[in-house]
Amino acid sequence: MFFRLPYYFTREKECQLCGKKSKVISKVIGVCADCLRENPNEALRIAMEAHKRSRGKYGLPPEPPRDPKGIKCTFCANECQIPEGGYGFCGLVKNENGKLVRLAGLPNSGLLSWYYDPLPTNCVAEWICPGCTGRGYPKYAYNNGPEVGYHNLAVFYGACNLDCLYCQNWQYRNMTKELRPLISAESLASLVNERVSCVCYFGGDPGPQMPHAIVASKLMLERSKGRIFRVCWETNGLMNKNYLKKALELSLISGGIFKFDVKAWSPPIYKALTGCDNKPLFENLKFAVKYFEEREEVPLIVVSILLVPGYVDLYEIEMLAKFIADLNPKIPCSLLAFHPDYMLTDLPPTSTKHAMEALKIMKKEGIEEVNIGNIWLLGNYY
Repeated sequence: MFFRLPYYFTREKECQLCGKKSKVISKVIGVCADCLRENPNEALRIAMEAHKRSRGKYGLPPEPPRDPKGIKCTFCANECQIPEGGYGFCGLVKNENGKLVRLAGLPNSGLLSWYYDPLPTNCVAEWICPGCTGRGYPKYAYNNGPEVGYHNLAVFYGACNLDCLYCQNWQYRNMTKELRPLISAESLASLVNERVSCVCYFGGDPGPQMPHAIVASKLMLERSKGRIFRVCWETNGLMNKNYLKKALELSLISGGIFKFDVKAWSPPIYKALTGCDNKPLFENLKFAVKYFEEREEVPLIVVSILLVPGYVDLYEIEMLAKFIADLNPKIPCSLLAFHPDYMLTDLPPTSTKHAMEALKIMKKEGIEEVNIGNIWLLGNYY
């Protein structure tokens, strides 16, 4: 069967700074990866316009506020300085009359939706997950293979502390704007029954609502006392370090997995794609490594990298691979195929060549377990 690529995948776009033309330059971002790395000030001035448009639709600040007279929020690693009457980057914290008001994310007010996801499921860590593979059986898995007949409680948090221009779950922004539905930690925990073997928090991101997620997890583990129940996280990793510590400990004792989505190595590439800085992410990943070394049966940490054509290129992969291998080469890594979504619809899906070359680099740098995810998206696009 012949498949014709859409015109906007095949046509070349031009970098507004250097004039280079390529299929893997996004008109939405406006500049190429080379200009972002070599001329970040000018390139980001152009690229951040996309985030102004993205955030403006929902009445949110285009980047984490840094008002010197504002109040500092420490709920996540962005540590917004929120001006009077303004909101934090996540949209769940407001400065009202000189006090920070938490609009959601506390134990009695989780902004989220949920569903029962039959195992095995297509999660970032499915290739090493106890529920999908039986890894860690019998201590952390019910079967020596996929846990057919069991479910994952999938918890979709309706806010995020990044603004990824390619977000496949971009609809969470509507939940942030409307501040509903709200569910207490106790009500969420009551959804765990004898056929639920794990919970996974994703979204959006659990980062802005960690007080809710931590309490819910503890209640779920208490409810499941005496049997296997894993606590997992799928996150950008920009958590307050105290909450990160608690999340890692909950996953460590339960056989769960903490999935860091690292996105990009170069700060200007990361900021162009997400609207934020990545320094806290790598600090948190360094912090998490000591917990990784405490459990052998099931890897506690998995790193995922979305192969965004033209931006998360082979240089980004090489630098990320070196960083991860230096932390611990046993940390499993998943290279995820990109597909166009949200605002970044003028880039093609990841090419097979891009994925295979990235895999080769990861292995060359010493990463022991590497997976390619979303392989059905790969093709000869560029």
